[in-house]
Amino acid sequence: MSLGFFYLYDKLTVSSIYFKILFMVRMPHWPKQFSANFIDLGLKRIKTLLNRLGNPEKNIPPVIHVAGTNGKGSTIAFLKAIFNATGYSVHQYTSPHLIRFNERIVISNSEISDEQLYEVIEECRLKSEGLNLTFFEATTAAAFLAFSRFPADVVLLETGLGGRYDATNVMENILVSIITPISLDHTEFLGKTTLKIASEKAGIIKSDSPCIISWQEKEVLNYLTNECKKIGAKSFAYQDDWRFEKTENGFKIIDFAIGEESEFPMPNLKGIHQIINASTAICAMKKLPESFNITQEHLKQGISNASWPARMQKIQNGTLASLLPKNSEVWLDGAHNTTGAKMIAATLTTFSQMPTFLINGMTRDRDIEGFVLPFKNVVKYVFAVPVEWEPKSENPRKIKDTAEKLGMKSYECNSLIEAINLCAAKSEGIAIRIIICGSLYLAGDIEKIVRL
Repeated sequence: MSLGFFYLYDKLTVSSIYFKILFMVRMPHWPKQFSANFIDLGLKRIKTLLNRLGNPEKNIPPVIHVAGTNGKGSTIAFLKAIFNATGYSVHQYTSPHLIRFNERIVISNSEISDEQLYEVIEECRLKSEGLNLTFFEATTAAAFLAFSRFPADVVLLETGLGGRYDATNVMENILVSIITPISLDHTEFLGKTTLKIASEKAGIIKSDSPCIISWQEKEVLNYLTNECKKIGAKSFAYQDDWRFEKTENGFKIIDFAIGEESEFPMPNLKGIHQIINASTAICAMKKLPESFNITQEHLKQGISNASWPARMQKIQNGTLASLLPKNSEVWLDGAHNTTGAKMIAATLTTFSQMPTFLINGMTRDRDIEGFVLPFKNVVKYVFAVPVEWEPKSENPRKIKDTAEKLGMKSYECNSLIEAINLCAAKSEGIAIRIIICGSLYLAGDIEKIVRL
């Protein structure tokens, strides 16, 4: 069957979104001509579909709901690791995926199988006629249907875009809501200021459950705490109610409400920003009902064991090693906005000294200058690349030109593998450190090199 037929099928059927999902099960990402860029925030369609399915969202375990701009996935990774350390079973829904679509839906601690995924997608497809669903609405309904059919103790649920009108915001059985750090991102949908974006993220706050507010700009922090007061939700906000401090061997959390200090080892996830995410997860755990019986040892074990791909992930593979001088390092991070770039650049300054090169690929309409600038005095060269599996990939020439205007030596490359080889050529035969970031989809491109 030709790709031309698939493309025609995609254009003609009312259930084409589900066809795309199934197609992706066996592919890292679907072909560019299949891309579903249609975004239409709102809850009417998802509620209609869930009603047709018998409201599976009402038959799943209690939920920890996470919104924010940065750190959502890492915070969920810490939460999952702590629950697992305690012996609890977790359902998890996150996005986007790195390599396989199945990564988005975790059932009882394991990725959904192809067979399970096909089953729930087919059932959703049969109930979706006439709804004109977005891609995210379709995947969310499938996830909820899967969660309703398997036992677990808790659901970790990440918003896709915003919060108030995000498809995940149909849940009622919320244990805790979490707002991770907010910055400018998706401004075409959420608003042009951090306060406007915060107003959308705040839509997940529920009056009958506590809200953990992570590190925020002061104006955003005040807004979120006031929103909690308006609807009667108990807030537990960074700086107002708790804070963290770096210690010699880890970090500590200070709870102002009870005057308690708790010490923890450094998170398994690398990067100084991961202390923020780990602290946020710990605070959320401490606000769970006592019946969960989460101990200090469970918290420490979870923080030490958490894993989350493409978050300051060191790529250790024979293929990459063979392309670079001995003892070189390659790091991958999914950061794609200015705040994320600042966190990575700050983290790199804590590493041992080594010539450091930046490989950057981005989605169009991002703040290129804002992303590249934090690396100005941290990296020696910038290598601009296209993001192969991103349909809206930024032109590498534009990234190169922007970096050069900032006074940074920059090169335009046609692919990630070309950039890696050029890094090797510029290394002068000594060990180098490469940081690859700008789009989470670069992980898919890395996977191709790893498998060469």
